[in-house]
Amino acid sequence: MALERLQFQNLRNLATVDMAPGKGVNLVSGANGSGKSSLLEGIHVLGLARSFRTHKLKHAIAHDTAGMTLFGRLAGDPPRPLGVRRDQAADGLEMRLDGEKVERVAQLAQALPLQLINPDAFRLLEGSPSARREFLDWGVFHVKHDFFDVWRRVRRALKHRNALLRHGKMDVQALNVWDREFAHWSERLDALRMEYMQALAPLFQATLAELIDLPELTLRYQRGWDAKRPLGDVLAAGRDSDSHMGFTQTGPQRADLRIRLGRRPAVEVLSRGQQKLVVSALKLAQGRLLGEMNGRTCVYLIDDLPAELDGEHRRLFCQLLAGLECQVFVTCVEPETLDRVWLPNTDVRMFHVEHGRLHTE
Repeated sequence: MALERLQFQNLRNLATVDMAPGKGVNLVSGANGSGKSSLLEGIHVLGLARSFRTHKLKHAIAHDTAGMTLFGRLAGDPPRPLGVRRDQAADGLEMRLDGEKVERVAQLAQALPLQLINPDAFRLLEGSPSARREFLDWGVFHVKHDFFDVWRRVRRALKHRNALLRHGKMDVQALNVWDREFAHWSERLDALRMEYMQALAPLFQATLAELIDLPELTLRYQRGWDAKRPLGDVLAAGRDSDSHMGFTQTGPQRADLRIRLGRRPAVEVLSRGQQKLVVSALKLAQGRLLGEMNGRTCVYLIDDLPAELDGEHRRLFCQLLAGLECQVFVTCVEPETLDRVWLPNTDVRMFHVEHGRLHTE
Protein backbone atom coordinates (compact mmCIF):
# COMPACT_ATOMS: atom_id res chain seq x y z
CA MET A 1 0.00 0.00 0.00
CA ALA A 2 1.51 3.33 -1.10
CA LEU A 3 1.23 6.84 0.26
CA GLU A 4 -0.65 9.06 -2.20
CA ARG A 5 -0.54 12.28 -0.15
CA LEU A 6 1.73 13.77 2.51
CA GLN A 7 1.12 16.98 4.44
CA PHE A 8 3.60 18.08 7.12
CA GLN A 9 3.51 21.19 9.28
CA ASN A 10 6.27 22.47 11.60
CA LEU A 11 8.66 19.56 11.03
CA ARG A 12 12.19 20.83 11.71
CA ASN A 13 13.40 23.24 9.03
CA LEU A 14 10.82 22.19 6.44
CA ALA A 15 8.27 24.69 5.26
CA THR A 16 4.73 23.32 5.05
CA VAL A 17 4.85 20.20 2.88
CA ASP A 18 2.02 19.17 0.56
CA MET A 19 3.35 16.29 -1.53
CA ALA A 20 1.74 13.87 -3.97
CA PRO A 21 4.34 11.09 -4.17
CA GLY A 22 4.38 8.54 -6.96
CA LYS A 23 3.66 4.85 -6.39
CA GLY A 24 7.19 3.94 -7.49
CA VAL A 25 10.48 5.74 -6.90
CA ASN A 26 10.41 9.23 -5.41
CA LEU A 27 13.85 10.81 -5.78
CA VAL A 28 14.42 13.76 -3.46
CA SER A 29 17.58 15.79 -4.07
CA GLY A 30 19.06 18.82 -2.36
CA ALA A 31 22.09 20.21 -0.60
CA ASN A 32 23.14 19.00 2.82
CA GLY A 33 20.93 20.56 5.48
CA SER A 34 18.18 21.45 3.01
CA GLY A 35 15.58 19.19 4.65
CA LYS A 36 15.76 15.93 2.63
CA SER A 37 16.27 13.71 5.67
CA SER A 38 13.53 15.60 7.52
CA LEU A 39 11.08 14.53 4.83
CA LEU A 40 11.99 10.87 5.40
CA GLU A 41 11.83 11.47 9.14
CA GLY A 42 8.25 12.69 8.83
CA ILE A 43 7.19 9.53 6.98
CA HIS A 44 9.01 7.43 9.59
CA VAL A 45 7.09 9.15 12.39
CA LEU A 46 3.81 8.54 10.54
CA GLY A 47 4.45 4.80 10.49
CA LEU A 48 6.23 4.25 13.80
CA ALA A 49 5.41 7.32 15.94
CA ARG A 50 9.12 7.88 16.54
CA SER A 51 12.02 9.56 14.82
CA PHE A 52 15.21 7.93 13.55
CA ARG A 53 17.13 11.13 14.33
CA THR A 54 16.23 11.85 17.96
CA HIS A 55 14.94 9.92 20.96
CA LYS A 56 12.73 12.87 21.94
CA LEU A 57 10.20 13.64 19.26
CA LYS A 58 9.64 17.17 20.50
CA HIS A 59 13.13 17.97 19.20
CA ALA A 60 11.77 17.46 15.69
CA ILE A 61 9.25 20.29 16.15
CA ALA A 62 10.18 23.49 14.37
CA HIS A 63 11.59 26.18 16.64
CA ASP A 64 9.09 28.68 18.09
CA THR A 65 6.01 26.69 17.03
CA ALA A 66 3.35 25.13 19.22
CA GLY A 67 3.45 21.68 17.73
CA MET A 68 3.99 19.42 14.74
CA THR A 69 1.29 17.81 12.60
CA LEU A 70 1.99 15.00 10.14
CA PHE A 71 -0.67 13.64 7.83
CA GLY A 72 -0.59 10.91 5.20
CA ARG A 73 -3.14 9.15 3.04
CA LEU A 74 -2.70 5.57 1.91
CA ALA A 75 -4.02 4.67 -1.52
CA GLY A 76 -6.86 2.19 -1.57
CA ASP A 77 -10.59 1.77 -1.88
CA PRO A 78 -11.34 3.54 0.29
CA PRO A 79 -8.14 5.52 1.00
CA ARG A 80 -6.83 5.31 4.57
CA PRO A 81 -5.82 8.55 6.31
CA LEU A 82 -3.33 8.45 9.15
CA GLY A 83 -1.77 11.20 11.23
CA VAL A 84 0.42 12.06 14.16
CA ARG A 85 0.47 15.26 16.21
CA ARG A 86 3.02 16.23 18.85
CA ASP A 87 2.61 19.44 20.87
CA GLN A 88 5.48 21.19 22.57
CA ALA A 89 3.58 21.39 25.86
CA ALA A 90 2.19 17.83 25.85
CA ASP A 91 3.95 14.67 26.98
CA GLY A 92 2.44 12.22 24.52
CA LEU A 93 1.35 11.84 20.93
CA GLU A 94 -2.01 12.02 19.31
CA MET A 95 -2.26 9.26 16.70
CA ARG A 96 -5.08 8.78 14.22
CA LEU A 97 -5.96 6.09 11.71
CA ASP A 98 -9.06 6.05 9.50
CA GLY A 99 -10.28 9.18 11.25
CA GLU A 100 -10.23 7.62 14.72
CA LYS A 101 -7.81 8.05 17.60
CA VAL A 102 -5.60 5.03 18.20
CA GLU A 103 -3.66 4.16 21.33
CA ARG A 104 -1.11 1.65 20.04
CA VAL A 105 1.80 2.38 17.74
CA ALA A 106 1.34 -1.16 16.42
CA GLN A 107 -1.81 -0.01 14.65
CA LEU A 108 0.12 2.59 12.66
CA ALA A 109 2.96 0.14 11.99
CA GLN A 110 0.52 -2.45 10.65
CA ALA A 111 -1.10 0.08 8.32
CA LEU A 112 2.19 1.50 7.00
CA PRO A 113 5.05 -1.04 6.94
CA LEU A 114 8.32 0.91 6.66
CA GLN A 115 11.90 -0.07 5.98
CA LEU A 116 14.65 2.47 6.65
CA ILE A 117 18.11 2.31 5.10
CA ASN A 118 20.31 5.08 6.43
CA PRO A 119 23.63 5.34 8.31
CA ASP A 120 21.91 3.98 11.45
CA ALA A 121 21.17 0.76 9.56
CA PHE A 122 24.84 -0.20 9.98
CA ARG A 123 23.87 -1.04 13.58
CA LEU A 124 22.62 -4.35 12.21
CA LEU A 125 26.27 -5.28 11.83
CA GLU A 126 28.18 -3.18 14.33
CA GLY A 127 25.60 -2.42 17.00
CA SER A 128 24.20 -4.29 19.98
CA PRO A 129 21.89 -7.33 19.67
CA SER A 130 18.87 -5.11 20.41
CA ALA A 131 19.10 -3.58 16.91
CA ARG A 132 19.10 -7.02 15.31
CA ARG A 133 16.19 -8.19 17.49
CA GLU A 134 14.23 -5.12 16.42
CA PHE A 135 14.95 -5.97 12.78
CA LEU A 136 13.88 -9.58 13.31
CA ASP A 137 10.73 -8.73 15.22
CA TRP A 138 9.66 -6.20 12.56
CA GLY A 139 9.46 -9.05 10.11
CA VAL A 140 7.70 -11.47 12.45
CA PHE A 141 5.18 -8.79 13.47
CA HIS A 142 4.12 -8.20 9.88
CA VAL A 143 3.68 -11.85 8.86
CA LYS A 144 2.63 -13.65 12.07
CA HIS A 145 -0.73 -12.44 13.33
CA ASP A 146 -0.27 -13.66 16.91
CA PHE A 147 3.24 -12.25 17.32
CA PHE A 148 2.28 -8.99 19.03
CA ASP A 149 0.18 -10.70 21.69
CA VAL A 150 2.91 -13.26 22.38
CA TRP A 151 5.57 -10.54 22.52
CA ARG A 152 3.53 -8.50 25.01
CA ARG A 153 3.03 -11.53 27.25
CA VAL A 154 6.77 -12.21 27.24
CA ARG A 155 7.51 -8.61 28.17
CA ARG A 156 4.92 -8.68 30.97
CA ALA A 157 6.26 -11.91 32.46
CA LEU A 158 9.85 -10.69 32.22
CA LYS A 159 8.94 -7.44 33.96
CA HIS A 160 7.31 -9.26 36.88
CA ARG A 161 10.13 -11.80 37.16
CA ASN A 162 12.78 -9.08 37.24
CA ALA A 163 10.83 -7.17 39.88
CA LEU A 164 10.81 -10.26 42.10
CA LEU A 165 14.52 -10.86 41.53
CA ARG A 166 15.28 -7.33 42.71
CA HIS A 167 13.39 -7.87 45.98
CA GLY A 168 15.55 -8.22 49.06
CA LYS A 169 13.75 -11.43 50.05
CA MET A 170 12.70 -13.65 47.19
CA ASP A 171 9.06 -14.78 47.01
CA VAL A 172 9.72 -18.31 45.73
CA GLN A 173 6.09 -19.19 45.09
CA ALA A 174 5.46 -16.03 43.06
CA LEU A 175 8.72 -16.51 41.19
CA ASN A 176 7.69 -20.05 40.24
CA VAL A 177 4.47 -18.69 38.74
CA TRP A 178 6.27 -16.10 36.64
CA ASP A 179 8.98 -18.57 35.64
CA ARG A 180 6.30 -20.80 34.12
CA GLU A 181 4.57 -17.86 32.43
CA PHE A 182 7.82 -16.48 31.05
CA ALA A 183 9.05 -19.86 29.83
CA HIS A 184 5.75 -20.72 28.14
CA TRP A 185 5.43 -17.52 26.12
CA SER A 186 9.15 -17.30 25.43
CA GLU A 187 9.11 -20.73 23.82
CA ARG A 188 6.21 -19.58 21.65
CA LEU A 189 8.03 -16.37 20.69
CA ASP A 190 11.13 -18.35 19.83
CA ALA A 191 9.11 -20.67 17.58
CA LEU A 192 7.67 -17.69 15.68
CA ARG A 193 11.12 -16.19 15.24
CA MET A 194 12.60 -19.47 14.07
CA GLU A 195 9.82 -20.04 11.52
CA TYR A 196 10.38 -16.55 10.18
CA MET A 197 14.16 -16.99 9.96
CA GLN A 198 13.77 -20.25 8.06
CA ALA A 199 11.89 -18.30 5.39
CA LEU A 200 14.08 -15.18 5.48
CA ALA A 201 17.56 -16.76 5.37
CA PRO A 202 17.41 -18.24 1.84
CA LEU A 203 15.70 -15.11 0.51
CA PHE A 204 18.45 -12.98 2.07
CA GLN A 205 21.15 -15.11 0.43
CA ALA A 206 19.44 -14.79 -2.96
CA THR A 207 19.04 -11.03 -2.56
CA LEU A 208 22.64 -10.58 -1.44
CA ALA A 209 23.86 -12.52 -4.47
CA GLU A 210 22.13 -9.98 -6.73
CA LEU A 211 24.14 -7.18 -5.11
CA ILE A 212 27.55 -8.63 -4.31
CA ASP A 213 29.45 -11.92 -4.38
CA LEU A 214 29.94 -12.98 -0.75
CA PRO A 215 29.34 -16.75 -0.75
CA GLU A 216 30.92 -17.26 2.69
CA LEU A 217 28.60 -14.81 4.45
CA THR A 218 26.15 -16.56 6.78
CA LEU A 219 23.12 -15.45 8.80
CA ARG A 220 22.31 -17.44 11.92
CA TYR A 221 19.61 -17.01 14.57
CA GLN A 222 20.46 -17.50 18.26
CA ARG A 223 17.46 -17.72 20.56
CA GLY A 224 19.02 -16.41 23.78
CA TRP A 225 19.45 -19.60 25.83
CA ASP A 226 20.90 -23.10 25.46
CA ALA A 227 19.38 -24.55 22.31
CA LYS A 228 19.35 -28.07 23.82
CA ARG A 229 17.46 -27.23 27.03
CA PRO A 230 13.93 -25.99 27.77
CA LEU A 231 13.91 -22.43 29.08
CA GLY A 232 12.18 -23.50 32.32
CA ASP A 233 15.17 -25.70 33.20
CA VAL A 234 17.60 -22.91 32.35
CA LEU A 235 15.72 -20.43 34.54
CA ALA A 236 15.64 -22.83 37.47
CA ALA A 237 19.36 -23.55 37.21
CA GLY A 238 20.24 -19.86 36.96
CA ARG A 239 17.87 -18.51 39.62
CA ASP A 240 20.55 -17.77 42.22
CA SER A 241 22.72 -16.02 39.66
CA ASP A 242 19.74 -14.03 38.35
CA SER A 243 18.84 -13.03 41.91
CA HIS A 244 22.39 -11.83 42.52
CA MET A 245 22.38 -9.80 39.29
CA GLY A 246 18.83 -8.53 39.80
CA PHE A 247 17.58 -9.43 36.31
CA THR A 248 16.91 -12.39 34.02
CA GLN A 249 20.06 -13.25 32.13
CA THR A 250 18.66 -15.76 29.62
CA GLY A 251 15.60 -15.79 27.40
CA PRO A 252 14.30 -14.31 24.13
CA GLN A 253 15.32 -10.82 25.29
CA ARG A 254 18.89 -12.03 24.65
CA ALA A 255 18.24 -13.35 21.13
CA ASP A 256 20.59 -12.29 18.37
CA LEU A 257 21.39 -12.66 14.69
CA ARG A 258 24.98 -13.65 13.97
CA ILE A 259 26.23 -12.32 10.63
CA ARG A 260 29.61 -13.81 9.82
CA LEU A 261 32.00 -14.00 6.91
CA GLY A 262 33.67 -17.36 7.28
CA ARG A 263 34.56 -17.63 10.95
CA ARG A 264 34.72 -13.91 11.68
CA PRO A 265 32.03 -11.32 12.37
CA ALA A 266 31.22 -9.68 9.05
CA VAL A 267 31.70 -6.17 10.46
CA GLU A 268 35.38 -6.95 11.12
CA VAL A 269 36.06 -7.99 7.53
CA LEU A 270 33.83 -6.03 5.16
CA SER A 271 34.47 -2.56 3.77
CA ARG A 272 31.94 0.18 4.45
CA GLY A 273 30.45 -0.23 0.99
CA GLN A 274 30.16 -4.00 1.41
CA GLN A 275 28.50 -3.51 4.79
CA LYS A 276 25.92 -1.21 3.22
CA LEU A 277 25.10 -3.85 0.62
CA VAL A 278 24.71 -6.57 3.28
CA VAL A 279 22.45 -4.38 5.41
CA SER A 280 20.44 -3.38 2.33
CA ALA A 281 20.07 -7.04 1.32
CA LEU A 282 18.64 -7.81 4.77
CA LYS A 283 16.09 -5.02 4.46
CA LEU A 284 15.20 -5.79 0.85
CA ALA A 285 14.78 -9.47 1.66
CA GLN A 286 12.33 -8.56 4.42
CA GLY A 287 10.31 -6.56 1.93
CA ARG A 288 10.30 -9.46 -0.51
CA LEU A 289 9.20 -11.89 2.18
CA LEU A 290 6.39 -9.58 3.26
CA GLY A 291 5.08 -9.67 -0.29
CA GLU A 292 5.42 -13.43 -0.60
CA MET A 293 3.75 -14.23 2.72
CA ASN A 294 0.82 -11.82 2.78
CA GLY A 295 0.80 -9.96 -0.52
CA ARG A 296 1.66 -6.58 0.98
CA THR A 297 4.46 -4.19 0.10
CA CYS A 298 6.42 -1.95 2.42
CA VAL A 299 7.53 1.63 1.85
CA TYR A 300 11.31 2.08 1.68
CA LEU A 301 13.05 5.18 3.04
CA ILE A 302 16.63 5.35 1.77
CA ASP A 303 18.72 8.29 2.94
CA ASP A 304 21.68 9.21 0.72
CA LEU A 305 21.58 6.09 -1.41
CA PRO A 306 24.75 6.84 -3.42
CA ALA A 307 26.96 7.14 -0.31
CA GLU A 308 29.67 4.43 -0.05
CA LEU A 309 28.59 2.77 -3.32
CA ASP A 310 30.38 2.87 -6.66
CA GLY A 311 28.47 3.33 -9.90
CA GLU A 312 28.02 -0.38 -10.61
CA HIS A 313 26.69 -1.20 -7.16
CA ARG A 314 24.35 1.81 -7.28
CA ARG A 315 22.92 0.38 -10.49
CA LEU A 316 22.52 -3.12 -9.03
CA PHE A 317 20.91 -1.72 -5.88
CA CYS A 318 18.48 0.52 -7.76
CA GLN A 319 17.45 -2.14 -10.25
CA LEU A 320 16.80 -4.63 -7.49
CA LEU A 321 14.81 -1.97 -5.62
CA ALA A 322 12.75 -1.12 -8.69
CA GLY A 323 12.06 -4.81 -9.23
CA LEU A 324 10.27 -5.00 -5.88
CA GLU A 325 7.50 -2.79 -7.35
CA CYS A 326 7.00 -0.95 -4.09
CA GLN A 327 7.02 2.71 -3.10
CA VAL A 328 10.45 4.17 -2.44
CA PHE A 329 11.66 7.52 -1.14
CA VAL A 330 15.33 8.06 -1.97
CA THR A 331 17.45 11.07 -1.09
CA CYS A 332 20.69 12.24 -2.67
CA VAL A 333 22.67 15.45 -3.01
CA GLU A 334 23.16 15.32 -6.79
CA PRO A 335 20.42 13.60 -8.83
CA GLU A 336 22.98 12.92 -11.57
CA THR A 337 24.51 10.23 -9.35
CA LEU A 338 21.35 8.19 -9.92
CA ASP A 339 20.99 8.73 -13.66
CA ARG A 340 20.51 5.61 -15.80
CA VAL A 341 20.47 3.24 -12.84
CA TRP A 342 16.81 2.18 -12.83
CA LEU A 343 15.12 -0.59 -14.75
CA PRO A 344 13.42 0.48 -18.00
CA ASN A 345 9.94 1.93 -17.46
CA THR A 346 10.56 2.50 -13.72
CA ASP A 347 8.23 5.22 -12.46
CA VAL A 348 10.65 7.83 -11.06
CA ARG A 349 9.18 11.08 -9.73
CA MET A 350 11.67 13.88 -9.05
CA PHE A 351 11.56 16.36 -6.17
CA HIS A 352 14.03 18.96 -4.97
CA VAL A 353 14.40 20.52 -1.52
CA GLU A 354 15.96 23.96 -1.21
CA HIS A 355 16.10 25.95 2.02
CA GLY A 356 13.39 23.76 3.51
CA ARG A 357 10.97 24.08 0.59
CA LEU A 358 9.94 21.05 -1.48
CA HIS A 359 9.57 21.51 -5.24
CA THR A 360 8.32 19.06 -7.86
CA GLU A 361 10.57 18.75 -10.88
